[in-house]
Amino acid sequence: MSTVVIIGHFRLPPESLDAARELMARVVAATRAEPGCVKYAYAPEPGDPGLIHVSEVWDSQAALDAHFASAHMKQWQEDRAGLGMSEREITSYAVSGSKTL
Repeated sequence: MSTVVIIGHFRLPPESLDAARELMARVVAATRAEPGCVKYAYAPEPGDPGLIHVSEVWDSQAALDAHFASAHMKQWQEDRAGLGMSEREITSYAVSGSKTL
């Protein structure tokens, strides 16, 4: 079974960031409690207001699939559309091993 790593970003209008913080914190907390979630994080890009980096690690594709089917992800999809999300680029990688650098 391969670990799944997700790397990407999305953009929110800078004027939506205050409203987005609570919504992002809610989805991050709910996701981190899911079975199979090893890491789940959003991080703002310093110096580029509205650019949010995404990094995730899942212990399996099945866990990631369950995540996308969850109620909190469906809510987040609605919330982020309402916030004006754009430039969403997310890539999934199947990883057979890792090492600490």
